[in-house]
Amino acid sequence: MFAFLVGKRISLRQRLIMQESLNQFSIGGLVRLAKYILIFTAVIEVVGATILFFCWQRIYSPIQALYLAVFHSISAFCNAGFSLFSDSIMRYKGDLIINLTFMTLIILGGIGFLVLLELFQYGKNGALSLHAKLAIKISLILILTGFIVIFLLEFNNPLTLANLNFPEKIYGSIFQSVTSRTAGFNTIHIGSMQNATLFLIIILMFIGASPSSTGGGVKTTTFGLLILYTWSSLTGKEGVPLFKRRVSPDIIPKALTVITLSLTLVITMTILLSYVEGEDFIKILFEVVSAFGTVGLSTGITSSLSIAGKIIIIITMFTGRIGPLGLVLSLIQKREPEIIKYPEEKIMVG
Repeated sequence: MFAFLVGKRISLRQRLIMQESLNQFSIGGLVRLAKYILIFTAVIEVVGATILFFCWQRIYSPIQALYLAVFHSISAFCNAGFSLFSDSIMRYKGDLIINLTFMTLIILGGIGFLVLLELFQYGKNGALSLHAKLAIKISLILILTGFIVIFLLEFNNPLTLANLNFPEKIYGSIFQSVTSRTAGFNTIHIGSMQNATLFLIIILMFIGASPSSTGGGVKTTTFGLLILYTWSSLTGKEGVPLFKRRVSPDIIPKALTVITLSLTLVITMTILLSYVEGEDFIKILFEVVSAFGTVGLSTGITSSLSIAGKIIIIITMFTGRIGPLGLVLSLIQKREPEIIKYPEEKIMVG
């Protein structure tokens, strides 16, 4: 951003850093994409802050309402989940405008800047890439599935949805489905949810947002490719067909590697945290996966963790934000090219 402001030329090294940071296949068009990212971020956050300001200026002074609006708009779009209210935004569980504003900001921040750019240029190009189609479809499926399951599981829970009116039950269910994958806000009390609901949220947090977004997790496209690859294997299809295209074969091993390393990290940290803390297992697992996906949701045990437990959570957050694959590759000093190829032999699996 500062380079753009002072008119500095972007060097090849800086372009390579941008390519790695934005998870791009090439350095072509990176500067243009970076400019769009700055524009999208500024415009979306300003619009979100404006809507929230008009909602809150009826309650607070203009200065305080503006401060709250700007803070929460940025926090929601960046999927940070930080709130200036002690109960997150539970006090606004019945406010449709505030709920819709937060959800829209979270979705736009979590869908990925590449997808936003393609949607912005759709009128001119008239088509979306395979990546954008998969990211949008998986995101919609996860939001809808989460909404239905949370609504059904928590409908009669007196500590969450049971005592709310029907619109508030709808708002609470869909809001929690949206925010669970990356954002960390909540309008219903997380620690009072059913274990089945907590486990569903754990799955959503593990999947996370889309690539090149403000969210964490293994990413929606990685999860989607894993499901498609499994289905193709079961049906005996060659390759992974998707939207009348065939997914590049070298992407599948990377997706499997990301899933394997992420599961290894979550399992290891869950074992360690379970050893040093005396909390319920579901709460321990929830805490670890929330840290891995940089979500920020908690059942309420964060503040009571020991020093060792907090260190485990810190390491998990750090590794989850960098990405297990990126961290492992950075620790491998030199990747030796394969010179010798050994004879193949089959191994029984399953």
